[in-house]
Amino acid sequence: MSTNVIAVLTNTDKTTWLFVSTSMNKTLTKENAARIPPSSWCPPPPPPPHAAVLTDPSDLTPGTGRDPAISGDAGGILPSPAMKPSSRMFTVGLVASWYSSNIGVLLLNKYLLSNYGFKYPIFLTMCHMTACSLLSYVAIAWMKMVPMQTIRSRLQFLKIATLSFIFCISVVFGNISLRFLPVSFNQAIGATTPFFTAVFAYLMTFKREAWLTYITLVPVVTGVIIASGGEPSFHLFGFIICIAATAARALKSVLQGILLSSEGEKLNSMNLLLYMAPIAVVLLLPATLIMEENVVGITLALAREDFRIIWYLLFNSALAYLVNLTNFLVTKHTSALTLQVLGNAKGAVAVVVSILIFKNPVSVTGMLGYALTVFGVVLYSGAKKRSK
Repeated sequence: MSTNVIAVLTNTDKTTWLFVSTSMNKTLTKENAARIPPSSWCPPPPPPPHAAVLTDPSDLTPGTGRDPAISGDAGGILPSPAMKPSSRMFTVGLVASWYSSNIGVLLLNKYLLSNYGFKYPIFLTMCHMTACSLLSYVAIAWMKMVPMQTIRSRLQFLKIATLSFIFCISVVFGNISLRFLPVSFNQAIGATTPFFTAVFAYLMTFKREAWLTYITLVPVVTGVIIASGGEPSFHLFGFIICIAATAARALKSVLQGILLSSEGEKLNSMNLLLYMAPIAVVLLLPATLIMEENVVGITLALAREDFRIIWYLLFNSALAYLVNLTNFLVTKHTSALTLQVLGNAKGAVAVVVSILIFKNPVSVTGMLGYALTVFGVVLYSGAKKRSK
């Protein structure tokens, strides 16, 4: 006679058991099943290799067989708790590449714009976006790293163009700030992104967080104020531009959640970059020609004197794409908690490396301020997770 699984319950000793009915036509509730004596309990069969272990079929999104907690291209079967050594080494390699590309492009930007004397941040950003356009197409269309998602409507294109415009502002302003501020102080200001995200989310969506979440933002802002007062290389214009870049980055994040919220319009980060980067090039080209007069001629003249500038620009542009690629892959292959921890640590590593390389003066007050900001970001991340 057929067996019908009707409930999955957990015993007090943390052992999961299946209650079954010997008749397909007989219906039992979980309450009735709970009254079945333990002697008639039977353990469930072991799950097949690499299968997802779920405590209740209702945890799956109806009609898809996917866990709703997993989104994007990482969705589907949940990873096995025991990670194979090869998978662990692959993940470690991804994280190392993510750190190296992030810190590398930041330090190389600083070197070019401040130490080397290449004072053209808009042109530099346009080089980044050009590389992202070409390499994104290669990765998606040729290498098939992710399925290509198409733009389905004119409205969706306008939304992506809006995000691209704000993205341009955040990157250009961030590069401009590197001309005037040391990397350590730049990273301290950038750590305040959660504060601006919470502000824009409240103003644009009227979304209120738990009061504890807002309290955790106090040390985030206080730390930057302390770091500003103790920064030996403080530059007012650079500070204002860096604040604007951080706010623009937060605004893009909030707008992206609003504009691309429908299922038909959602794009993974690889496809979004594929469409945003060419739009950014179109926006930046007239800006660099007007605001950075004769930048192409000056760059070619620099190349005749020192051809390394061409290699610097090519390598820097490739790193800019690698930042986006490794960020996508690390997000796909690690948990949300791991990503938060790695993200918080990355800024601190960048600060230490930049001080060692550029030997910019630092003060105890400035470092304490930055530490307080990072501590606030950690508290904020934890509060956000608990409020969900």
